[in-house]
Amino acid sequence: MNRETNILNRLENELSLKQLQITSLLNITQAINENLPQEDLFRMYKDFLTWELSIEKIALFIKDDKSWKLSVRCNLEDEQFLQELPKIFIHFIRIHTVKPTDDPSLQEFEFIIPVYHKKEPIAYSLVKGVKRGEDIFNNIQLITSITNIIAVAIENKRLVRTQVEQEKEMEFATEVTNMLIPAKMPQGDNFELANVYRPHYKVGGDYIDYIKFSDDRICFCIADVSGKGMAAAMIMANFQALVQNMGMQYRDLETLVIALNQTVSRITGGEKYLTFFIALADLKQKKLYYVNAGHVPPLLYKKGIGQELKATCTIIGHFSELPDIKEGIIDLDDDIILVAFTDGLVDIRNGLDQNYSSNQLNEFILNHSKEKAQVFANKLMDDLMEFGEGNELPDDIAILVFKYYKK
Repeated sequence: MNRETNILNRLENELSLKQLQITSLLNITQAINENLPQEDLFRMYKDFLTWELSIEKIALFIKDDKSWKLSVRCNLEDEQFLQELPKIFIHFIRIHTVKPTDDPSLQEFEFIIPVYHKKEPIAYSLVKGVKRGEDIFNNIQLITSITNIIAVAIENKRLVRTQVEQEKEMEFATEVTNMLIPAKMPQGDNFELANVYRPHYKVGGDYIDYIKFSDDRICFCIADVSGKGMAAAMIMANFQALVQNMGMQYRDLETLVIALNQTVSRITGGEKYLTFFIALADLKQKKLYYVNAGHVPPLLYKKGIGQELKATCTIIGHFSELPDIKEGIIDLDDDIILVAFTDGLVDIRNGLDQNYSSNQLNEFILNHSKEKAQVFANKLMDDLMEFGEGNELPDDIAILVFKYYKK
């Protein structure tokens, strides 16, 4: 009878312990559902292992971006060996029982429990003091389960946080990009300006702008910064401010480009550069002045004859002083169409891995030169997209169109 009573008491105690453990797990799950801070989850994890399972030593590492962070520790003092642990435990891809032959740093522990999420390790729990005997397997399984629950919850928090940050950054980046490409370009009695833009990413580093000095003097430009993404957009945003401010100070293009180069070179230390094309249409004097700072040569058509407006100096920002610069001049003695673009246009490829050729571009200009400037720009972009057959753009594409009508 005593034996049966002892067995019954032992079973009741085990049942009570299991119920207590299940309650603790439910509390942790509820805390996750209530979106409690991760510090509270780590505290609950530590309390569960130390109080419910009597674990003596704990080192819970959580992956934070590309590094491992010690998020929970218990009865561990040696900072140096803790910092070295990630280099050692990362080699284990399943539960490992520490052996005397393992690395000396692991001898502080009995078990290494990895947690994987989508084939990537996101957590490692190193523990010592797991009860031996019949319950060791159940205890290890319990520790594994709760570690998985906590680690996945923390990973989900990190992913949500990253997504929110990316969305905020993208909203800001979109605003920056919108500032770099005017929504509407000016028009007059005998001229039209238009643009169209397609970024490689949601944010790009191409730039189109204009400065209207008067009804008879219109300045317009296009630029492309080295690199892509947010960093390129921020550099170009600063460059836009420089163009607008300095453009009002230096009315001749050569002086303006020299000043821009000196400022950009000083800011970036020569590590970033821009290709830049800027033109000034003097409608009263019937002259078009331009400087091409290493940009893809724009195409200008007059009387059905095309010409490339080739570089008149080197790129902006790479050298502290421009080695040589000159201003080009075009007579506005007939109708003209000028098409400037960034190198994303000539980089686009079709399914046969063929580039959009200069012959295709010239043919398009000749066939559509009578179109209004904005209609022309939109149709050219449509032609490029059709040629690319829906493939991902290799780079940003910006197109600037200037049309002059002889009175």
